[in-house]
Amino acid sequence: MMTYQEAVDYLFTATPVFQHQGGGAYKPGLDTVRAIDDLFGNPHKSYKTIHVAGTNGKGSTASTLAAVLQTSGMRVGLFTSPHLVDFRERIRVNGACVSKEYVVDFCERTREIVSSLHPSFFELTTMMALDYFRHAAVDIAIIEVGMGGRLDSTNIITPILSIITNISKDHTQFLGDTLEKIAFEKAGIIKTGVPVVIGRADGGVREVFEKEAEEVGTTISFAQDLDIVTSIERVGEYYLYETRDYGQIRGELTGLAQEENTRTILCAVSTLQNKCGISVTPQQVNEGFMHVTRLSGLWGRWQQLADHPRIVCDTGHNVDGFRFITEQLKRQSYRRLHMVFGMVNDKDISAVLALLPKEASYYFTRASVERALPEEDMKQQAQSFGLEGKSYPTVREALEAARQEADADDFIFVGGSNFIVADLLEEFK
Repeated sequence: MMTYQEAVDYLFTATPVFQHQGGGAYKPGLDTVRAIDDLFGNPHKSYKTIHVAGTNGKGSTASTLAAVLQTSGMRVGLFTSPHLVDFRERIRVNGACVSKEYVVDFCERTREIVSSLHPSFFELTTMMALDYFRHAAVDIAIIEVGMGGRLDSTNIITPILSIITNISKDHTQFLGDTLEKIAFEKAGIIKTGVPVVIGRADGGVREVFEKEAEEVGTTISFAQDLDIVTSIERVGEYYLYETRDYGQIRGELTGLAQEENTRTILCAVSTLQNKCGISVTPQQVNEGFMHVTRLSGLWGRWQQLADHPRIVCDTGHNVDGFRFITEQLKRQSYRRLHMVFGMVNDKDISAVLALLPKEASYYFTRASVERALPEEDMKQQAQSFGLEGKSYPTVREALEAARQEADADDFIFVGGSNFIVADLLEEFK
């Protein structure tokens, strides 16, 4: 029998892992995962599901919705990716990670499947999640798309609700080099008779979604069109939302992106009530928003880790994400800004660097994954945008340098990649 660590090592070595290798591990198409699904007896048919796609905000949206549904008394599965510290973060029931014993057992049971069907890491972990949710007897599972939608492993489910948060340029080498092409891939989760909620979509992107909904035969709602949030105020460490249907809501997540995510989530809750037969009270909605990190286990969304100097991390990792982050940085009070920063090599790095504050002191670094851009390369590219700083081989060393140079009333931001934040949180766990 494997140990838990041996099982995780097996998952990362026996299958191609996009998280580490990038494009070489990308395996579009549903044939393999459908074959595995049949071998497991189609576990996702044992419970209701909600499918969440989009470029940014998927994790926050899925986790907050899970928290809201938990407070309504449902037993809720949550499948998200990537993990930050422990593989088990990907698969949760009512906020609790899948057990180590289950991970080991699943790996033991699927050795023959891996050797015969050669699934990717994401295909295999998708099936682990779907099977575990049946094993855990969930009432509903919220399933986050890995990449795209149409050809993503998760697209074997038939949900009661589909959600697409927004569209911006990311993974263009796989999903297309225009917003409309990317939208077409995300629209692949829209299914006949399954209502779809769109967070934000304009112009040609909106037309792609409207056309797909019409062709497959379902209703579509655009959260941005609805006056579901009437006012937003920052109060201390919380957002205070006045809403049309749910009264006053206190939001625990305070990244600027959450203002848009909140509209999407509340539109989804309304759709679940009006079209899917799920009952949620205003008090339960408020409770879910207030305690999302505890209820769902969400980390890394404008998360404060220390005071004096203040240290904040965020998993935003593309242009759209950094538009929110840089705007939020402008709103902070500090004497000096320090940025511990690194990215992976398949992102639009130049477009992100163009957004970053030039007045900050930079500590360029690399995450402990193969896709990470070397810190010297990061530094050189950043210099062409007027961003100055030193390079460090690990996040730990970069953070230590920032702490040594920062005064008590300074601000240290850590990010650029999920994996930078993952390495950071290893230091704080």
